[in-house]
Amino acid sequence: MSVQEQLGAYNPPADTGLDILYQDEAILLVNKPSGLLSVPGRGEDKQDSLASRVQAEIPDAMIVHRLDMCTSGIMLMARGEGVHRALNRLFQERKISKRYIARVAGQLDPAEGIIDLPLITDWPNRPRQKVDHTMGKPSITRYRLIAYDPESDSSRVELIPETGRSHQLRVHMLAIGHPILGDNLYGGPDNQARAERLQLHAVELGFVHPLSGLRQQFESDCPF
Repeated sequence: MSVQEQLGAYNPPADTGLDILYQDEAILLVNKPSGLLSVPGRGEDKQDSLASRVQAEIPDAMIVHRLDMCTSGIMLMARGEGVHRALNRLFQERKISKRYIARVAGQLDPAEGIIDLPLITDWPNRPRQKVDHTMGKPSITRYRLIAYDPESDSSRVELIPETGRSHQLRVHMLAIGHPILGDNLYGGPDNQARAERLQLHAVELGFVHPLSGLRQQFESDCPF
């Protein structure tokens, strides 16, 4: 089965209004639902996105990072060019902290650790990514087991990416034998069938406010 067949048609969730967590004259933090693109994709059928929904109400809002379509959770947007440049710089310098919650297959052992595996685009199968020790870019994820459910043989884990590679958390968890449940690209059809959606949510974002200079932490409740 091709990647396109696995991804299927784009069916974004209904627009029921923005879930704004915080906003001021410089920044905006909003919850992205699972199944919605962060920015418009190629083709008329992929124009609906979090960015376009936000900009319909707040025209000066600008994207500074993205979440995978199937990932839900907190996203930060800049209001105006100056703030956009400042936040981009923070991301480039890895001065923005991110924390995710995921449900993965199996029981993690050890219960916490660091995954240090370089990643690169798997070009014949893009948008898939893969581990490549020769050409891959450095990619580091910290993980910690929160709880194990023996009935479903799944673990609830905290994931903290120290780098921001595409699909990093999904590929890293697969690489250590614990694919994220509900994943339509990694882990195989049996794993995908174990959840109605990708069990990955961006729960926390921390950074220095570009105007006040104060360190701020924002949170989003995990829906699963």
